Amino acid sequence: MRVWGSISSADTSSDSQRASTTFSCTVSLFGTVILFSVFVEISVLYLKIIYFTAVQEMIQRTDPMAIITHVGTANPDFFLSQKDASAIMTQHYRDELSRRGLSVLQQVLEHPAIEKRHMSVTDHGELLTLKNEDPDARMTRFTRWAVGLGKKAIETALEKAGKNKTHIGAIVCNTCTGYVCPGISTYIAEALELPPTIPLFDLVGSGCGGALPNIDLAKRLLSDCADDQVVISLSVEICSATFEMSNDMSLIISNGIFGDGAAAAVLSREGAGFRLGKIYSRYLPQHREKVRFTYKKGRLHNRLDPKLPHIIAQELPPLIEDVLAGTDTTPSDIPYWAVHPGGDKVLTEVRNSLGLEETHMDISRQVLREYGNMSSPSVLFELDRILSQEPACGDECLMTAFGAGLSAFAVKGVYTTAYRG
Repeated sequence: MRVWGSISSADTSSDSQRASTTFSCTVSLFGTVILFSVFVEISVLYLKIIYFTAVQEMIQRTDPMAIITHVGTANPDFFLSQKDASAIMTQHYRDELSRRGLSVLQQVLEHPAIEKRHMSVTDHGELLTLKNEDPDARMTRFTRWAVGLGKKAIETALEKAGKNKTHIGAIVCNTCTGYVCPGISTYIAEALELPPTIPLFDLVGSGCGGALPNIDLAKRLLSDCADDQVVISLSVEICSATFEMSNDMSLIISNGIFGDGAAAAVLSREGAGFRLGKIYSRYLPQHREKVRFTYKKGRLHNRLDPKLPHIIAQELPPLIEDVLAGTDTTPSDIPYWAVHPGGDKVLTEVRNSLGLEETHMDISRQVLREYGNMSSPSVLFELDRILSQEPACGDECLMTAFGAGLSAFAVKGVYTTAYRG
């Protein structure tokens, strides 16, 4: 019995050891499985982070983060009511215009859509010199006023944004009403006493639509700037530097609706403002002769086809469809619109073609009424007023402008508060 008992005890002890060993192996295997699972999850998470980072970088390259936080505007101090303009032009051009030409000019100037316009002259005496202005003197006047108004618009924009000139990472400048080489941007940088390393860009050729391709380039430049830097998008037009008078209806209408001005937008990766989406564009050369500048004897002559409002109304809806593609949003759903105020008929045709309410045109008509058509800065004057209304977070604004070529541009912005990209 003792022998058997000894054998039984030994077997029991051996069974316990085997059980203990089996349990240890099971625990060890289970721990290994858990560790492997954790490792896999961490690896997957790491790969997801790498993937989404790469996607974000790709999006940033193709559609860089940019918020327009503030806009600064500037106009010459001298302005002329349409009533006074009618009296002056009738007196000084009576002998040069046909009866029909004079009648059309008076009709344009008496239309209630525009009340006054600002001109880049110091007084009425200088205004009268535009009639036979020497081309060299005209370019000198263009340069002086473009630099002065551009500088003032930038300083105003920076002050609104709580920035100063040390925060400027780049400047993009566009104009179509005069040409100097080197570009206007270099003169403005000098006037602002900026360091010579600041990237400067000058854009020409887009006419009244020029502010939006300007902003498109500024968006891309912002991605190369330091976090606390901004890019300035400046549009400046001295439309009075293209003043020419004859019985050509394009010139008569131009002389009755265009004014001078400058606007500078601050583009930043942080702050409250309209976060910009992709900027869409269309170039329609079949309409090139309907709206453009032509050179005659070294002078710019504006060409505006009487059918232009109707043409814009036909060509603009497909562009707006591009902007809103992939969403359930319709044009009338967007609360804020900044439409280039090319004229009363242009705004009416755009409103009708897009199915908008007249209230959507309010700000565009305000700018047209108070300043006339300032060409490319006009849409930024409108955006300045929209920003001053302090939109709610998530409110959308659609900016669209069109000009020479025929070229057309559009972008949707979503208002955001204190965003940091």
